[in-house]
Amino acid sequence: MHTYWEGWKSLPDWQLPKNFRPSTKVSILIPARNEAAGIQSCLRSMLAQNYPSSLYEIIVIDDHSEDETAQLANALNDERIRVLDLSKHLKERPQSAFKKRALETGIAAANGDLIVTTDADCIAGGEWLSLLVSYYEKHQPKFIAAPVNMMGEQNLLQRFQSLDFIGMMGVTGAGIWEGFMHMSNGANMAYEKKVFEELNGYEGIDHVASGDDMLLMQKIAATYPDQIAFVKNKAATIFTEAQPTLSAFVQQRIRWASKSSQYTENLVNVQLVLVFLFCCNIIVSLCLIPFWGITALLLFLLQVTIKGIADFRQLNGMTQFFYRSDLMAIFVPALFMHIAYIVVIGMLANLVKRYRWKGREVK
Repeated sequence: MHTYWEGWKSLPDWQLPKNFRPSTKVSILIPARNEAAGIQSCLRSMLAQNYPSSLYEIIVIDDHSEDETAQLANALNDERIRVLDLSKHLKERPQSAFKKRALETGIAAANGDLIVTTDADCIAGGEWLSLLVSYYEKHQPKFIAAPVNMMGEQNLLQRFQSLDFIGMMGVTGAGIWEGFMHMSNGANMAYEKKVFEELNGYEGIDHVASGDDMLLMQKIAATYPDQIAFVKNKAATIFTEAQPTLSAFVQQRIRWASKSSQYTENLVNVQLVLVFLFCCNIIVSLCLIPFWGITALLLFLLQVTIKGIADFRQLNGMTQFFYRSDLMAIFVPALFMHIAYIVVIGMLANLVKRYRWKGREVK
């Protein structure tokens, strides 16, 4: 099997066609909860797209915000923006998957044929939407994933998150292109409205709080395995900020990992387990050094070297592609941070049944 880096290199770059004249009506959906700090920046980047104004709308779904998210969105006073109040659309029954309910509400109200999702703390470049739609119009995939990267890192923890994210983009693109794994990030993906409706949306996966991205993607891929795509272009990237504290980072990653038990693609689960066990073995070897001496030390060094070589090859190439080679300065500490991260989050995701996100306790 190709390495992820080889798979990424074989994935063709996508370029915006010359004189591109789109015809697809698009609905950009932005679920938002307590996003007053960034909602206007996000929306301004959406409004500044190099895409005909008459062909796209922006639907903000306010998820019980306790701040001025909705008011600030409305204050931009642009006819392309609609703000929906999720509390007025929920059925009176217990909820845990609020983001999925928000997206369902937005899709039901959407006028576009292509649904594009992002998050309220994200920023897009001016060609982002045109790149996604031009790829869609050329190849007609049922589901599109695209890059998500981080910006504005201030410390080692945030730079580690950024480097980790860039690595995941390589895994995501390679897995989709080679057809052996389907991963995505809800901050930058698109799918046909009619496909969402045809497959009854989140039915069957709506009991999980997260998974509006990968679980939906795998559901669509099960029906349309050859119609899943990744748009490989730096300008198609959505940018977000890394989590500012260790606590927030851990809560975010537990939320992401909590959906892994629901993955329908066995190869994804197998690879996650193998990576987890390999990193656990590194930790065990380290702990055995006082007892096994040089044998344990050599085993530890061998395992770290294997992981280091594989990670360096992938990350060095990926950071060059995204013009973030500066992040390789922290490669060595990030290597050990990643080992600890995989082990700790892997265990917590199976032990912690509840976590806090956006000021709300979910499970």
